[in-house]
Amino acid sequence: MADIVSNLKRVKERVAAAAARAGRPPGTVLVLAVSKTVPTEAVLEAVRGGQTHFGENRVQEARDKIPLLPEGLTWHLVGHLQKNKARYCPELFSWIHSIDSVELALEVARRYQGKGRVCRTLVQVSLSGEESKFGCKPAAAAGIIRTLMEQESTRPVGLMTMPPYDPDPETARPWFQGLRSLRDDLLRQGLPPETLAELSMGMTGDFEVAIEEGATIVRIGTAVFGERGY
Repeated sequence: MADIVSNLKRVKERVAAAAARAGRPPGTVLVLAVSKTVPTEAVLEAVRGGQTHFGENRVQEARDKIPLLPEGLTWHLVGHLQKNKARYCPELFSWIHSIDSVELALEVARRYQGKGRVCRTLVQVSLSGEESKFGCKPAAAAGIIRTLMEQESTRPVGLMTMPPYDPDPETARPWFQGLRSLRDDLLRQGLPPETLAELSMGMTGDFEVAIEEGATIVRIGTAVFGERGY
């Protein structure tokens, strides 16, 4: 097993340095440890290192894993959510980063309402237009946020994106700038600032660039848990 506690410490040092370059306090960036395909023992090691926020990509894996781990952790769904899997989410996730349609927003709201819970939600935006990437078109984001605002059980808090993969982190910068610009446009349209407080962008290969461009949540898997065997 990778030295997860040391890895976490290094990641947080890099986050702090990137935030400083951007003139931001390090406390403005949440490190989300993405634990997809990671065994529970590794997650527990991260907990021992002080980590409390974890991200999962698949509902079924989360259903198997989360009940085996301590209570008091905060779980985020960062992968694509199919509408038929939304019924499992209230028992698992406090945050969903991948709302990409009005229909999914309403289904998530219905499921959380039924359990008397409130979900913090981010709208996933596809800026690149890649067919393989989930997410709404930028022009649809405002309508989805307004739908989430209207529901008692969903609290919209921001936007999420995934740039096209490239080993050079600098190639991701325009996509991160694009999400920040979209956020600014939506604020100018009159959406409340609290619905756009978070920008979830940046992963192991490019999180420092994302922070420089305004990320408030970075989704870090490999740099915390080591290379995965899929």
